[in-house]
Amino acid sequence: MELAHIPLRQLKISPMNMRQGGKAPDISDILPSIRARGVQQPLLVRENGKGYEIIAGRRRYFSLKAIVGDGGEIDAVPCAIMAKDDDAAAIEASLIENTARLDPDEMTRYETFAQLVRKGKSVAEIAATFGATEIMVKRALALGNLIPAIRKAYRDEDIDAHTIRHLTLASKKQQSEWFRLFKDPEQRAPRGSYLKSWLFGGEIRTGAALFPLDAYKGRIVTDLFGEDGYFDDAEAFWTLQNAAIAAKRDALIKAGWDDVMVLDPGQHFGSWEHVKTTKKDGGRVYVEVRQNGEVKLHEGFITQKEHRTRLARLSAKKDGTEKAAVRPELSGPAQNYVSLHRHAAVRAALLGNQALALRLMTAHAVAGSALWQTRAEPQKAAKEATAESLANSNAQTAFDQEKADILKRLGLHEHSHTVTRSNGDDDRTGQLFAKLVKLSDDDVMRVLTFVMAETLQSATCIVEQLGSILKVDMRKTWQPDDAFFDLLRDKPTINAMLRHIGGKAVADANISATGKVQKKIIRDFIAGDGRKKAEGWLPRYMDFPFKAYTKAGAGALSDNARRVKQVAV
Repeated sequence: MELAHIPLRQLKISPMNMRQGGKAPDISDILPSIRARGVQQPLLVRENGKGYEIIAGRRRYFSLKAIVGDGGEIDAVPCAIMAKDDDAAAIEASLIENTARLDPDEMTRYETFAQLVRKGKSVAEIAATFGATEIMVKRALALGNLIPAIRKAYRDEDIDAHTIRHLTLASKKQQSEWFRLFKDPEQRAPRGSYLKSWLFGGEIRTGAALFPLDAYKGRIVTDLFGEDGYFDDAEAFWTLQNAAIAAKRDALIKAGWDDVMVLDPGQHFGSWEHVKTTKKDGGRVYVEVRQNGEVKLHEGFITQKEHRTRLARLSAKKDGTEKAAVRPELSGPAQNYVSLHRHAAVRAALLGNQALALRLMTAHAVAGSALWQTRAEPQKAAKEATAESLANSNAQTAFDQEKADILKRLGLHEHSHTVTRSNGDDDRTGQLFAKLVKLSDDDVMRVLTFVMAETLQSATCIVEQLGSILKVDMRKTWQPDDAFFDLLRDKPTINAMLRHIGGKAVADANISATGKVQKKIIRDFIAGDGRKKAEGWLPRYMDFPFKAYTKAGAGALSDNARRVKQVAV
């Protein structure tokens, strides 16, 4: 015979049980005791397929099912497992005899077991003597961790079994604080499963750790009933866990995955929103970080939208093959924000190089462009915040000041929105020509330079070329603002930017933090608020030549930078 604890779902009534075919038994006399204290006498069972059938203990079994049906919690059920040749009647008689020696009061039982331990008896020996499982003995001995006031309240049945179980894990100080709440009529002491969250700030089991347990220097509390361990210092746990997640991410990238996305803590990975895709075809790895510390990897997925885009492209190709679409690291509005600021800085710099402007305008006249109808760049902002940010930039202010002077020199209305207005009006062109004839070469070149700057198309490789040639320093015209940070959404990119400004250690330590938290840390570095101030720091997006933070790139911005390299200006 073997004594063990078996989950309720693995138990069923044996056909050999003489009451098996009858209606559910009356359990009103034993249900209150089992609800409060659990099963004290093991059920007699034997193996049957993947589970166990109950030879004796039908009423105890139905009592446990009733508790679960009412939404209650139960532990695994103590059972005596018969061997193939066991005599069921003899085993049951032995269990009844031994259990009869076991005092039904758990506090008295603790005192009995504790006295035996002091005399040198082991847990296994005590269990064999009383026909109990070792976990049942440990459960009774665990009551020794309780302060006397809580023991008495439990003996008086003022505290339920599940609450007591969790209180055995608490320090004496925590027990005293809990009992104070328990006795205060105006307070509400946490009970049951809520008590574990109150004690540990959330249930973080040792099994959730990706790091070696000896690296954790805090206290690990052991559940003497279920043999589970819990971290009592959540902050220390997450410091180590985040470092392990960062290492896991680095290993996955080294293994050939182009994109590894660490989700926000508690954010669920919806498999129905994604399509399974191979590494070769651009599948990425999603790292799901749960509130209880557990980490789950979902390898080889792309979004449904990316999948539809890929199918559309494949259907348009006669040979049936096309490289998998890669999601840019910057959204459309974010690309627009960066493009407009870079454009403003470049054309402001162009104002100081008239010879270059003349040559560029000649190129436009010969080769044409999307704007070569002498139409001003509309500077259309995708977000109102982007428009406001652009209007407040030094580059835009310098450009508008020059525009006002050019309008005055050409005799145009001082409140005109642009100098360039190609409306096909020949008389207007003649009038402007007459004005230009009277102007000096320097003034004409100044007008020509401004017109070239005004018709310089945003978000093009020309802007990239000019920015590099003119050695544009965005620090003079742009400062990180709310509009910029609000448009950053891609978590891997935000973490890479955090590494750029604060170093790998800071980025890895916050890898599972929300994007909002990581952006706050970046801004703290910029302002020197609790962090070493990053003097003169610019995100890579504002450097010339342009650089992205991840392999995914930044859409049109990365494409333009690549084209500049190809033409090798």
